[in-house]
Amino acid sequence: MRRIVAMCGGFSLAIEREIDAGILALTGAPRPRVLFVPTASGDSADYVARFYAAFARCAEASHVALFKREVADLEALCRQQDVIYVGGGNTANMLAVWKVHGFDRALRAAYEAGVILCGISAGAICWFDDGVTDSYGTPLRPLGTGLGWLRGALAPHYDGDPGRRPALHQLVANRTWPSALAIDDASALVFQDERLAAAWSGRPGAGAYRVELRDGAVREEPLVVTAPRA
Repeated sequence: MRRIVAMCGGFSLAIEREIDAGILALTGAPRPRVLFVPTASGDSADYVARFYAAFARCAEASHVALFKREVADLEALCRQQDVIYVGGGNTANMLAVWKVHGFDRALRAAYEAGVILCGISAGAICWFDDGVTDSYGTPLRPLGTGLGWLRGALAPHYDGDPGRRPALHQLVANRTWPSALAIDDASALVFQDERLAAAWSGRPGAGAYRVELRDGAVREEPLVVTAPRA
């Protein structure tokens, strides 16, 4: 079974932890092995410290740095995990660094082996064909370089960044994409074998949406959301 959780929530936003708990519960392990990937933040030491503070008590937590790489066999490291948790930051830079180190191939091998992949913001967009990003500065624009393991496009921070909703609507109206998915802060999309299996909400009012062009107008359809099962 291949699983990806694309989210805007958890320890990274410091707004709730229900989504993190739901991801750990998906493993079925009493103390899952969780590998944090902080590439998008330039391997920020503060970000890594916050990850350990959040996960040290509930998981076998570790991280992998690529700007000062110390691990020779990245694929072996990735395949040993129950969860690989990708942090937020600059998506375009992250994907470029991954390619240089072959980390994208290591992730793919782990994914095929059943390791759960998840991430926030950059760590949510990266699995898709495309997404709304600030990687290139303003204005918000298409990423254009996603891994493409999940089809279509994603807009994170849909309610948390006032520019996200209008940017996505404009891209759909311009037929950049025929449709896209969007997630509010404190929400997540769960994919199983590349199909959308569930939408999670970690707080009241946090939603997920499908946005598409119908009859010449941009339509926003809320998805049914449930609380993560911890």
